Amino acid sequence: MSDIQRETMEYDVVIVGAGPAGLSAAIRLKQLDPDLEVVVLEKGSEVGAHILSGAVLDPSGLDALIPDWKEKGAPLNVPVKHDNFYILGEAGEVRIPNFPMPPLMNNHGNYIVSMGNVCRWMAEQAEELGVEVFPGMACSELVYGEKGAIKGVVAGEFGKNPDGTPGPGYEPGMELHGKYVFLGEGVRGSLSKEVIERYGLSDGKQPQKYGLGMKEIWEIDPAKHREGTVTHTMGWPLGGNAGGGSFIYHLDNNQVYVGFVVHLNYKNPHLFPYMEFQRFKHHPMVAELLEGGKRVAYGARAISEGGYQSMPQMVAPGVALLGCSVGMVNVPRIKGNHNAMLSGKAAAEAAYDALQAGRSGDELHAYEEEVRGGAIGKDLKKVRNVKPLWSKYGLTASLALGGMDMWTNTFGFSLLGTLKHGKNDAEATEPAHKHTPIDYPKPDGKLSFDRLTNVSFAMTNHEESQPCHLKLKDPDVPVEVDLREYAGPSARYCPAGVYEFVGEGVDTKFQINFQNCVHCKTCDIKDPAQNITWTTPQGGDGPNYPNM
Repeated sequence: MSDIQRETMEYDVVIVGAGPAGLSAAIRLKQLDPDLEVVVLEKGSEVGAHILSGAVLDPSGLDALIPDWKEKGAPLNVPVKHDNFYILGEAGEVRIPNFPMPPLMNNHGNYIVSMGNVCRWMAEQAEELGVEVFPGMACSELVYGEKGAIKGVVAGEFGKNPDGTPGPGYEPGMELHGKYVFLGEGVRGSLSKEVIERYGLSDGKQPQKYGLGMKEIWEIDPAKHREGTVTHTMGWPLGGNAGGGSFIYHLDNNQVYVGFVVHLNYKNPHLFPYMEFQRFKHHPMVAELLEGGKRVAYGARAISEGGYQSMPQMVAPGVALLGCSVGMVNVPRIKGNHNAMLSGKAAAEAAYDALQAGRSGDELHAYEEEVRGGAIGKDLKKVRNVKPLWSKYGLTASLALGGMDMWTNTFGFSLLGTLKHGKNDAEATEPAHKHTPIDYPKPDGKLSFDRLTNVSFAMTNHEESQPCHLKLKDPDVPVEVDLREYAGPSARYCPAGVYEFVGEGVDTKFQINFQNCVHCKTCDIKDPAQNITWTTPQGGDGPNYPNM
């Protein structure tokens, strides 16, 4: 399809992704120079449609970007009032006192928010400044210049047949060229992945690590609602099977975010992260809160957890990676949105200086220097050893050692130096014969739900006549390797039921139900053979998260 002729549009900066990073970059560029031509391209049907987060926001990023956000009506309406930490056992819980925790773990001064609504508000601020924001415009390809620099993206391609050829209603999309291109796609974005591989940006870095975060919104009994309360738990039901934990955030209007994170470096391929989440809700403490309530939404996404030592180089000729495209989540705090905003602001300032100097298409080294040496780097460096400690020694030891390390880092030093992660999450998966299958209780339809029923509450949709956006490098590998050696973990690690094995024996087939996909990218991360590649589908397709 190299002979396709596309219209082109020229901008100073082209931004892929209307998340907190991309929108912050757009806003800051127009603050610095109202005459700059800036466009933001969003694959979701609207800004916020694909936004899923833990939803406790550290406002430091917003303070730096829009100091008068309160006067401008930013939807930060529920300040954190109470902070609770628990270790769960199957029948009870032990609360961890707040006083021994490092100051960085304190949530007071933060807000429980819908990041979808925050991004919608940020898009309004950007448009008021003159930024062009185009939702429903998936960016399917990078455009390279003659000397190898990235000069733009292809966006808005529609109407391909399932085999990838142009269909009767084919629209070739447009090439949007920029003097600089910013990629704020979120975790494991397809264009960011291409850039990292093409330019070797992860060379010499630790492998990126990930978690799978799943979340439901519940409307609960008003008598049980405690607006502004933040609760985190660790322990049961995961135990020694995997790292991870939960979050329970009380918003306004008697709503509660109930979330569960499973670290994707688990060894046992029989582990079923979604069912661990459903089982968690039957813990007495959680069940008592939710009984009589109603689940109103569901979603899932991968979370970057590698932190400071896993961040790839952030710039290549003509392009900069923002936010979760790099991996800026502070794992013990379960927060990355503030760093995403700060990264967008830093990239914008570096690009502005470059444009003022008459430059274009080069590497914005000033952006990388600011991220690593500024507020983002300082935030992530303090907690850099928490994840590798947890992975190597388990929950109990990591609480003690990780807590000690965070305390010493508060004073500017670490007795542990910088620990390594070792294997990536796909390599961590062990053959099925080394592990015992796990028996999960059947969902009761009141507190816990089957996967496909819950996916309907993500309101995800994909046009069925388009090519499958989940690509197999080798179609024989799922049955020959994934199923026979690892007991088919793809049928379990996906939180949306996309993958299944149908038939028996020699007639077994691997089926991809791509219509269910909620764009979490877990398959691209956890597949043991690294045989599945997530690519962007047509613009507007995917989940439509309400206020998540």
